[in-house]
Amino acid sequence: MARRAPRRVQGGRRRAPHDHAQLRPWAPRRRPDGGPGGRTRRARHAPGRAHARRRAAALRAPRGGRAVIYARRAWIVLWKDFLSERRSKETLNALFFFALLLLFLFQFALGADRERLTAALPGLLWLGFILSGLVGLGRAFLAERENDCWEGLVMMPGDKSAIYLGKVAGNLVLMVLVEAILLVLFAVFFNIDLATHLIRLTAVIGLGTIGFAAVGTLFAAMTAHVRARELLFPVLLLPVQVPVLLGAVKATEAVLRGEPLDTVAHWLGLLAAADAIYLTVGVLTFDAILEA
Repeated sequence: MARRAPRRVQGGRRRAPHDHAQLRPWAPRRRPDGGPGGRTRRARHAPGRAHARRRAAALRAPRGGRAVIYARRAWIVLWKDFLSERRSKETLNALFFFALLLLFLFQFALGADRERLTAALPGLLWLGFILSGLVGLGRAFLAERENDCWEGLVMMPGDKSAIYLGKVAGNLVLMVLVEAILLVLFAVFFNIDLATHLIRLTAVIGLGTIGFAAVGTLFAAMTAHVRARELLFPVLLLPVQVPVLLGAVKATEAVLRGEPLDTVAHWLGLLAAADAIYLTVGVLTFDAILEA
C-alpha cells in the first residue's frame, strides 16, 4: 500500500515538532526553576561595566576647574621627564662631567691670583651655567624626537602650552641641580666663602635660570626637527639671552662684593621683566611651533 502523505498545516508550511517558546527569538528565556532569567547575566556584569564607564568618564573629563586641569597636564609632562631621566641619567651625568671639565679649565686659566679670580668669578660662574645649560636644553626634546613621540604631543588634547610649562619646569629642575653642584665645586676649587651670600645669590641665580630655561625650551622645540640643530640652537639662543646674562652677571658681582640687593634693583627688575616676557611668548607661541 502507498504511504499516506503527511498532513500539512494551513498555508502549506510544515509545523515544527517542538514549537516551544524557547526557540522563538522574541520569547524571554526561562531558567530551569521556571523563573525569568533574561536579565540575570546582565545584572551579574552590571557593576563591572558601570565601573569601566566611570573610569572612562574620569579619563575623558578630569575633575576640577580649568586651571587644575591645565596644571595637571603640565605636571604629567614634568613627571614623565623626571621618570625618564631617573631611569637613564644620561643628561645629568653628561652635565656633571661637563661642569667638572669647565672647573679644571678655569682653574688652570686663572691660577692662584686672588684679585683676578675675584674679578672674573661672576662671569666664570655664569659661563659655566650657560654652557652646561646649552647641553641640557639641547636634549629637551631628544626623547620625543628619537622615539617618534612628537605626534603624541601634537595630538594631546587641550592647551598645548601646558606641555611647554611642563618642559620648562623639568629643564629648570635639571639646571638648578647642575648649578648647585657647580656652586659647591666653585667654593671648593677656588676657596670662596659662598655661605654668607647664599640667600641673595640664590635669588639672583633663580631669576636668571628661569629666563634661560624659558627661552631655551622654546628654541629647543623650534629646532627639534632641523638638520643642523646642534649648530642652530646656540646661535638662536645666545643673542636672545643677552639681557638675562647682563643682569645676572652684574647682580652676581654685586652680591659677591657684599652689597645689598637694593643697589642692583634695576638689574633684578631687568631679569624679572625678561623672565615674564620669555614665559609669555613661549605660552602664546608654543602651540604653533609644536604643529609646524
